[in-house]
Amino acid sequence: MSTKRRAEVSWEKDLAHGSGRVKLDSGALPEFPVTWASRAEAPAGKTSPEELLAAAHASCFSMALSAGLGRIGKPPEHLTVSATATFDKVGDGWKVTTMELDVVGKVPGIDEAAFREAAQKASTGCPISVALHNNVEVRLNARLG
Repeated sequence: MSTKRRAEVSWEKDLAHGSGRVKLDSGALPEFPVTWASRAEAPAGKTSPEELLAAAHASCFSMALSAGLGRIGKPPEHLTVSATATFDKVGDGWKVTTMELDVVGKVPGIDEAAFREAAQKASTGCPISVALHNNVEVRLNARLG
């Protein structure tokens, strides 16, 4: 069984002076703005593809880690996950160079080493991590808190 998710962008004018509106078919978020300035400079209340990628990675990783901890009989009480995508000029173009995942978990009955091992497995196994593999360096910081 496959699942498809769709987003649509309506863009006007050139890259430097133009802007777009992002719409998610799910309706989970209201339509929101995106600009080159919000991508490469300051957000100013707008988003960027990299911020959306970070959101996707953080949510994907949290699900993968929760599942992995459940499989070893240590379901999490709480996970806080943040993802930071770095967008940088590389040669003549732009690239997402790194994705840094930070996770703090409250997991009864697990030690730090086992938590880090579960986090590492989730980091390499979640579908967004797999999509980034060989293209973006993924860094992981995991700890109990």
